[in-house]
Amino acid sequence: MARQLDPILNADLSRRTLLKGAAGAGALATLPALLAACSSSGSTSSGSVTGKTSIGSNYSDAAPKAAFAAALAAYSRHSNVAVNTTDHNSFQNNIQNYLQGSPNDVFTWFSGNRQRYFAKQGLLEPIDDVWEKIGSRFTDPVKKASKGDDGKYYLVPWVNYPWAMFYKKSVFAKHGYQVPADWDALVSLCKQMQSDGFSNPIAIGQKDGWPAMGTFDIINMRMNGYQFHVDLMSHKESWTDPKVKAVFTQWSELAPYYTPGSTGRTFQEAIQLFDANKTSPMIFHGTDQVVPQVQKANLSDVSFFPFPQIKSEFPTNSAIDAPIDGFLMSKKVKNRKGAAALMEYLGTGAAEHTFLAPNPADVGVATDFPSNSYTALQKQAVDLIKNTKNLAQFLDRDTQPDFAYPIVQNALNDFLNDPKSSSSVCSKLESQAKGVFH
Repeated sequence: MARQLDPILNADLSRRTLLKGAAGAGALATLPALLAACSSSGSTSSGSVTGKTSIGSNYSDAAPKAAFAAALAAYSRHSNVAVNTTDHNSFQNNIQNYLQGSPNDVFTWFSGNRQRYFAKQGLLEPIDDVWEKIGSRFTDPVKKASKGDDGKYYLVPWVNYPWAMFYKKSVFAKHGYQVPADWDALVSLCKQMQSDGFSNPIAIGQKDGWPAMGTFDIINMRMNGYQFHVDLMSHKESWTDPKVKAVFTQWSELAPYYTPGSTGRTFQEAIQLFDANKTSPMIFHGTDQVVPQVQKANLSDVSFFPFPQIKSEFPTNSAIDAPIDGFLMSKKVKNRKGAAALMEYLGTGAAEHTFLAPNPADVGVATDFPSNSYTALQKQAVDLIKNTKNLAQFLDRDTQPDFAYPIVQNALNDFLNDPKSSSSVCSKLESQAKGVFH
């Protein structure tokens, strides 16, 4: 992993990006007011702060990288912040070595077990002092998701987003397709799409190891409920339970409608297939991934629906994946005061807005976020999250990282390469889970 630190402000890119994004999103506040809010919110601890503060970022794709630069440029002490940007998947796959080596003061990461796991290992710095300043801006569920098992705060929540089935509105309108309400309707829709010339109705790219986890999550929650899913992630339930085998059997019914060679295709390539409107008018993914990859001119043609119901006792509003992204402080923090001041700024609706204005892929979690600036897709995402009873944090965040990678990753790859292998896949998962959860 590259360790070179780049100043967050180079030329006038950040300010120009910020200006364009705030204007394009129809911001609630004027730009000067917004910047003033950002500056003041980040200055509560900055009076006595000296020296550089470093932040490790996984915002490596062009759109979120530029948006994050804009957000940091609006920080009152921006000239004292240096960012280390690493490829998203490389950052995720090397996080253990990163934290045990020479981590940055602050770094981008996730809520759920993937936060609690590193807190239990003593690799994170508690930030209760930061939460004394930002706590009033967050709901109780978000506060809960930001704590470790010891009850201390570790995460500054930033944005979140739902996983759903995306589709092209023009394709649905042209062919008279209806949004499927249940599993049978989804399968029938896929069959009709193939008859109409769409060879692979649902795009999927699993080369990066995690996208298919979202499909397992949602089918499991649609068939067995949120609590069973959460218990399975912590191995309180067995992977050889008939309920889990049934999930893979159910999932295999979608195999004829996937693009072939999914384990050799990145998620970006899968979304580009979806965007092309030729073979795959649907894709199951998170708004965080879909929106930056779809051409901006095509975004108005994109919509989504919650994954259809499978069992009546677990309707579409019972559960979804809606991961929270945020920031953690490493235990090896070198500039504790500077890191705390930066995190106080990041824990504001103004900071979230500055990030999302030019890159409206997610939604803000702070209650003071100017929500009337949201795009149509963001408003749809807010409604889906708000109206869903249980929010899972995604498989690789709800289980232990050493179980998610490479164990579950390899198992799902095996399944996608051979959808008839569900029994052996479950047996392997259970055998390896016993070695991890002890």
